[in-house]
Order: sequence, then structure tokens, then C-alpha cells
Amino acid sequence: MSAPATRLARGLAAAALTLASAAVAAADPAHPWVTLPAPLPQPQTYFTNLKDGDRIEMPFVLKFGLSRSGLAAITKDVRDTGHHHLLVNRELPLDFTQPLPFNDQYRHFGKGQMETVLDFAPGTYTLRLLLADHKHIPFFIYSKPMTITVTAKNDKLDAKTLVKPGVELLSPRNGETLSAPFRVQFHASGLNVSHTDITDAGAGHFRLVAQAKGGAVERISFGNGATEGWLKPPPGDYTLRLELVSNAPGGAVMASG
Repeated sequence: MSAPATRLARGLAAAALTLASAAVAAADPAHPWVTLPAPLPQPQTYFTNLKDGDRIEMPFVLKFGLSRSGLAAITKDVRDTGHHHLLVNRELPLDFTQPLPFNDQYRHFGKGQMETVLDFAPGTYTLRLLLADHKHIPFFIYSKPMTITVTAKNDKLDAKTLVKPGVELLSPRNGETLSAPFRVQFHASGLNVSHTDITDAGAGHFRLVAQAKGGAVERISFGNGATEGWLKPPPGDYTLRLELVSNAPGGAVMASG
């Protein structure tokens, strides 16, 4: 996939040095382009490729997003991180001090996954994302409920063929003209995203590579497990490329897009 070129609106203010996220302890020194919008959004989970009322066919790859927090595998406790849970036809728990159960209505993604393949029978379903810690105790970070209708299920299609390991820059779009600060959103398919405190070779963190036309290359690491961020670079035309960098010693690039 070609790297998106992003045009920033002229008259952009100078870059500001701020924390990468008020809800996440930064694993790396804050890059001077990283900022936060005003007013400050609430931490939340959300679906990036499905909306309330959609009618879809199965199998379907459902993708997760996360604002103002980071992902980490359940290997150990990492401050200000969690992992996704998909609630199927379930309300939020009444007691947020108890771990979430393990069954088909509470689906856990404890490796730092950002997606799952749904394989529901035809019918109507209500879905919600909920973030929880390494002991599966939920945070007050969740999505709005979303009701979808499954119109058909293709039993001959192998769901595994729908997932191809790689990374994708969901926003900004190629050729888009932006004013700062603007949000960048990332996605990883078939790969696990975690805070760099998780040094498992199977886990990685996002790194955004940006280059202004005729300028130097900037590498912005999201070592806190963040899957999105807000940037305020100087005005100019930029080419962006997303990488997933291994958390294992050596930091090899696991995927690029």
C-alpha cells in the first residue's frame, strides 16, 4: 500500500511540546509534534469499520479503535493500558470491580489484538467494546452499543483467509488537507499491539514515519501501546508511513504500510 501524502493547512501554528496522552504514561520521550486536542475527548473504545444499523454478511472482520489509552497483552500489569473485550448481546457489567467472564458473549483479546472475525448466524445483534486490565477487570472505557443485522452467512468461506497480517493508516486519508492538531489512527491485522513493557517477540508497537517534502525524516514512536494520536507538525506537505515495531530486543520492523 502506498504511503499517504498529507497536506497541512498553511498558517498552522508552531509545534507544541505536550504529553502524548493524559490517560497514558508515555513510554518514550514525547515527540514535539505530539499533542492533544481541545476540548479533551473522553477515553473510549470504538469500532472503526462498522456503525450502528449496518447490515452485513458473515464472516466479517470487525476492527477495534481506542482513544486516550494503550493496549497491552495480559502478560503482566502495565499501568494505563488494557485489552479489548467484545460484548455480544450484553449490557455493561453492574460491578466494575469483578473480572469479566469467559464465554461467547464476553470475548477476550488478551494478546493485544485490534480485530476479530465474526461468524454469527443471520439475525440481529448488539455489540459493545469494553477495555479491561490484565486481570480482566473492566475500566470505565467502553463504546456505545451498536446494533447490526446479519443478513447471510457464507459457510463455504474460510474466515482465516480474510485476515492478512499487516498495518494500515486509517486516517488521515491520502491527499487530505488538514489543520492541526489532527488525529492519526492506526490498525494492525493479524498482529498484536502492546506497550513496550511487554517484550514478547509476538508483540509490537506503532511507529509513524513522516517526511516533509525536501525535509528530514521524523519517527514518532507510540511505545505506550496507543493505536491513535494527535499531531501538530509545522505547515507543509508530508508523506506518512506506518510501521509496527517488535517489542523484542533489537526492535525489528514487523510490518509496514
